[in-house]
Amino acid sequence: MIKNWDHHVVHAEEIARRPGFQGLRDRILELAAPRRDETAVDVGSGTGLLALPLAERIERVWAIDLSPLMTHYLQTKAASAGLHNVAPATGTAESLPLVDASVDLVVSNYCFHHLDADGKERALAEAFRVLKPGGRIVFGDMMFSVALREPRDRQLIRAKVFAIGRRGLPGMVRLGRNAMRLARRCWEQPAPAAWWTAALRRAGFENVYVELLEHEGGVAIATRPALLRSARAVDARVAWPRGHGYRARDVDGRPDGAGDQADR
Repeated sequence: MIKNWDHHVVHAEEIARRPGFQGLRDRILELAAPRRDETAVDVGSGTGLLALPLAERIERVWAIDLSPLMTHYLQTKAASAGLHNVAPATGTAESLPLVDASVDLVVSNYCFHHLDADGKERALAEAFRVLKPGGRIVFGDMMFSVALREPRDRQLIRAKVFAIGRRGLPGMVRLGRNAMRLARRCWEQPAPAAWWTAALRRAGFENVYVELLEHEGGVAIATRPALLRSARAVDARVAWPRGHGYRARDVDGRPDGAGDQADR
C-alpha cells in the first residue's frame, strides 16, 4: 500500500521540532554552504524543516513534496515567518517539476529511504538534471542495510530491537508488525553508504563524500561537473573533504525520532 502523506502532516511537524532532527538539518546546511545569490530545491520538503532556514540564506527555495497538505502547511509557515522566497509545489523526487539546469543546490532530509533502489537512482538522475553545471547535492537519510552484512548494520538493528523490546507488550507488537512489513517489502528501504557512493557516481556526480553519523543516518555530498573548469578551480569550491568514499563521524546522540521513521 502506498503511504498517504496527507494523513501524516501533524506527525511530520512533531518530528521536525525535535532537537535531533534539527541538528541533522543544521549539519546539512553547514555542508551545503548556501550563498545569498543561489537557488535551491528541497526534495521531500515536508513541513519545512530544511526549506525554511535555507530560505533565510539564499535567493529562492523550491520546496517539493508529494503531499498537497504538506505544501499548504509549509506555505503557511513561510508566510508566518515573512519568507517570500519559498515556492512550495507538489511533485516527487523521481519527477521534479523544474526545468533543466535551474538550481545551484539540491537538498533533502530523510526522504530517499522511502524509495526502492530504482527510485533512488531516478531521484539522483533528477537531481543531476535540475542542477546547474558545478552545482551540488547534499542530503541526509538512513544509511544502513537490513541485510546485516556490516558490523555497523548489525549494531544498529540490535540497538533498535532492544529499544523497542524494552517497551513491553506494545514494543513486541511493534516488532512483530515491522517484521511482517519487512517480509512483505512494505518497510522503508534504506541504503548503505557504499551504495550511495556508487549510485552518485553512476548518476554522473563527482567529489562524492558520505559522512556516516553515530545513529542510523548519514549525509551525502557531491557536485555536478562544471562544463569548463580546471581541476584546481573545482577543488577550490569543494567545502567537504577531498576525495571519494566515506568515513564515520562522531556526533552527539541520534536524531530524536529518527527511529520513528523505521518503527512505525
